[in-house]
Amino acid sequence: MRAHPLTESDVAVAAASAAVADAPGTDGQPGEQGAGDAAPTEASAVSGFGRQVRAARELLARPLTPYYLLVGIMSLLLLLGLVMVLSTGSIRNLANGQSPYSDFFKQLTGVVVGIPLAWLAARSSPRVFRAAAYPLVAIAAIGLALTLISGVGQTQNGATRWIDIGPITFQPSEVAKLALVIWGADLLARKEKLGLLADWRHMLVPLMPGVGLLAMLVMAGDDLGTTFVLVLIFLTLLWVAGAPGRVFVLILILMGLVLVLLAVTSPYRVERLTSFLNDNTTVVTAQNYQAVHGRIALGSGGLFGVGLGASGAKWGYVPEDWSDFIFAIIGEELGLVGTLCVTALYGALAYAGLRVARRAEDTFTRLAASAITAWIVLQAVVNMGAVIGVLPITGVPLPLVSEGLSSVLVTMVALGMLMSFARREPGAREALAARGPGVASHVRSWLAPGRRR
Repeated sequence: MRAHPLTESDVAVAAASAAVADAPGTDGQPGEQGAGDAAPTEASAVSGFGRQVRAARELLARPLTPYYLLVGIMSLLLLLGLVMVLSTGSIRNLANGQSPYSDFFKQLTGVVVGIPLAWLAARSSPRVFRAAAYPLVAIAAIGLALTLISGVGQTQNGATRWIDIGPITFQPSEVAKLALVIWGADLLARKEKLGLLADWRHMLVPLMPGVGLLAMLVMAGDDLGTTFVLVLIFLTLLWVAGAPGRVFVLILILMGLVLVLLAVTSPYRVERLTSFLNDNTTVVTAQNYQAVHGRIALGSGGLFGVGLGASGAKWGYVPEDWSDFIFAIIGEELGLVGTLCVTALYGALAYAGLRVARRAEDTFTRLAASAITAWIVLQAVVNMGAVIGVLPITGVPLPLVSEGLSSVLVTMVALGMLMSFARREPGAREALAARGPGVASHVRSWLAPGRRR
């Protein structure tokens, strides 16, 4: 037969047939790999997620990670506190005929003063903290005793906690928390060095009488919340020091006897501790007014809140919304997302503090870091638990967020101590040296006389 020359249509048909034969999923040989394309894609996604997890773990394992976490968390909580104090305190200021920014500027003053104090604490050695142990205990005890003197101590909402020093209101019970942390850690560290902690009686004496004295002075001013925090610090110190279980049983028995004594002498205190067990929120009474309206404000924010400054509950419906119940206004203005973010910040603070305590090379650092972490984190848990109705209302502020000059200053110094401990964990000094001079060093060198023209 005579062959026909190929036309353009024949060439197009041949090219199309070859393309179909090579396409994935057809019977042609090259298409046999197409059915397995999904598997490599899923495998690569899993391996990519694994690489991200490993990278995150390596980042958290770096020596200076707790230090930067503490700096970032403290900054975010202070910023949130300033915003919320401006939002809540302005209403009270206007009602009292003051400037709407009065409470905000007072809180801002505390932050401005607290930043250099925290910076100094972060760059101080543990020897400096240990040297301040007994002076701090003396200052706290004298200050607490002064609050009980008529005309010196200032009473608010039935509690005598403050001393007026000129234009400044000072709360000695906040200093008592920091004093107990440093003094208790120093005392137990010295006893461990002497080999005395093998006897459980050396753990309790003189630590337990000292805690009892501070707690009685605080309770005399009807400050139940701070007493609870002091007991938490005391129990944390004993637990980290390795106290046996019978010691905690003895302490719990003593606490039970104290509660019985309170029930006999001050029934209203026991009513405050047990009022959260009453789930009847349909009838608003004088006892549950704050709790009920706090939960209403918290729930009315929904998922994303009504917006900053748009709270309706802060207009006299939630008592102490600038202090003990500021978390309720956070829930209303920032919603569930905002409250979860705040909770996550305190959770990250717990991780950073416990990481510092676990890697500490000396007993004092381990005890002090554990006690500071327990104090700040558990105080936040007690505050938030009281607002949502799962814990009794004890009057403790939300650390770094609630209004209060003494609370902000003392908490910032305590976090500065944690930063100091974080800068001394294994590998941290080498990492700091490799980082080079910081911002302060650059500023000092820039301001040096030889550099100016």
